[in-house]
Amino acid sequence: MPSKEPPRRRVPGPARPRNAASGSGRPRPAGRPAPRRPAAARKRRGGSPQSIRLGSPRPRLRLISLCLTLVMLAFVVRLLQVQAVDAATYAAKAEKNRYLEYTIAAERGEITDRSGIALATSVDAHDITADPKLFTPEDSKAPDAPQQAAALLAPILGKDEAELAKKLSTPKSRYTVLARRQTPQVWKQIKDLKSVFAEKAAEDKAAGGPGANVLAGVLQEPTTKRVYPNGGLAAGILGFVNAEGKGGGGLEAQLNGQLQGEDGKIRYAQAGGRPVPTAGSTEIPAVAGTDVELTIDRDIQWAAQRAIADQVEKSEADRGYVVVQNTRTGEVLAMANAPGYDPNDLTRSDTAALGNAALQDVYEPGSTSKVMSMAAVLEEGAATPGTHVTVPNRLHRGDRLFRDDIDHPTWYLTLNGVLAKSSNIGTILATGQLGKTQAEANKVLHSYLRKFGIGSTTGLDYPGESPGILAKPQDWSTSQQYTIPFGQGLSLNAMQAASVYQTIANGGVRIEPTLVRGTKDADGNYSASEAPERTRVVSEKTAKTLAKMLESVVDDREGTGTKAHIQGYRVAGKTGTANRVDPVRGVYKGYTASFAGFAPADDPQIAVYCAIQNPTKGSYFGGQICGPIYKKVMEFALKTLQTPPSGSAPARLPVSFKPGE
Repeated sequence: MPSKEPPRRRVPGPARPRNAASGSGRPRPAGRPAPRRPAAARKRRGGSPQSIRLGSPRPRLRLISLCLTLVMLAFVVRLLQVQAVDAATYAAKAEKNRYLEYTIAAERGEITDRSGIALATSVDAHDITADPKLFTPEDSKAPDAPQQAAALLAPILGKDEAELAKKLSTPKSRYTVLARRQTPQVWKQIKDLKSVFAEKAAEDKAAGGPGANVLAGVLQEPTTKRVYPNGGLAAGILGFVNAEGKGGGGLEAQLNGQLQGEDGKIRYAQAGGRPVPTAGSTEIPAVAGTDVELTIDRDIQWAAQRAIADQVEKSEADRGYVVVQNTRTGEVLAMANAPGYDPNDLTRSDTAALGNAALQDVYEPGSTSKVMSMAAVLEEGAATPGTHVTVPNRLHRGDRLFRDDIDHPTWYLTLNGVLAKSSNIGTILATGQLGKTQAEANKVLHSYLRKFGIGSTTGLDYPGESPGILAKPQDWSTSQQYTIPFGQGLSLNAMQAASVYQTIANGGVRIEPTLVRGTKDADGNYSASEAPERTRVVSEKTAKTLAKMLESVVDDREGTGTKAHIQGYRVAGKTGTANRVDPVRGVYKGYTASFAGFAPADDPQIAVYCAIQNPTKGSYFGGQICGPIYKKVMEFALKTLQTPPSGSAPARLPVSFKPGE
């Protein structure tokens, strides 16, 4: 009989998963294989029998957090650098870009004549400037703003278009000067153009365009411009002011430190090329320059300039000069040059005419120098005006045969006659009496020439002034020791020559010539110039004797200067005709014609000297072409200064003697 098995106990264990295929949730019987999933299910699972598990996101989050932390740290470090470490530097850069600073030009002092009439003054002007940064494409909204602006400004400023474009194409700079010292009319033209372009830019921007404005960066700075109301009058004395506003010649250069004053400065905030009124500004005011009053008389200067210019043109000469001097004060009343120039427009001036030839040219004076030789002879007691001097047609001295300007039979002249007829031979004979030997005579004559100021500057301290040429007596050549007494072999300038005659007219006392009478500072305080130095050259007796002898040159019918005679006045004068050294070739070529003197001879007030270089048409004798100039200028000066006529007749010293007397 079959045995009965005891019932099986169910042992508790882990729950088994439900059958995925049947979905019944019941356990699969033991020993039975798991059913296979359908092919479609396997295909949906990617053909993989196992599922893919995603990685943890925590590492990625940590990396992103680290990167963000580093970025923020960099920002914090930079912020600390800008706001704490380099705060002052960046603030300064910001101020520099925001603020503009420019110089306020000081008003240059006036130069006037002795009556206060302006000879050189200053008027309002504008320096046309620009901010190159405002011409960049970013600021101007135009890719070619510098070129467009240059094309517009070039014809107004008279500048090269390419040069202007180059100045406007430097964006690293915030300041450039396009043109200096332009008239108010020029700036008005530019302002009108700026307004037109600003309106167009505003309209374009309102219509949705970029609003380009190629002239927004053009600015101006107020300054002054030097003008000369009388054109070329006294230009040789005044000089001119260069493009930088500095004296470029003449008194403008010599007195530049006093005339220019002290510039000021102004600093203001700007935006887009326009001042920001609410941002404030700082200003150091300019101090105006000192006004200078000259000794020149404008009317006498005009008369001298006109007379010499007319004769230079008529004689087709290289140039000429006239100097007028007050004999009692040494003040220069006129100093004229021909040809001259207009300092208002140097572009049209001949560069050879710039400067003051009356002080800068040196030349051999000829017979006007004989007055110094006669002064030495009289002062040393070697002869008197009546001393007889027999003058042959030729005189052999050293290695040369000397002659006078004309052939003549033997002349029987007094010392006064030697001067009146301007005899070279007679002068050589007279000065030979200054010493026991020719060497001693040379030394004595040299000492007097030096006392008269030859070989040294006049004392004016004028730019480029020449002291002339006078060798030491021991260095005089064989011919020089005989030519120097009559004015060849030494050189001087026109001012020195005039000073010689001022000395004789002033009783033998030389006064250093002066051009500046006084100055007036910015506060209106007037200061007179220091009194010039005075030097006794010859005695008053010698000077008065010489004055009488010089009258014979003009008054006596045998004199060489009769064309200088002035009705109602006693006139003392001396002619000169010298061989001229060609400055290019260095040899004698042509002549220097001259005339010098003073009036009234009995009470001297005014000395006049004139010279013409290389006259090529008509006469070349000093008495013929310079005598009339002397007369015109002297007459005008006497009337202008209201000098009364002479109250006595000329002395009329004897000119000749009869042999055997």
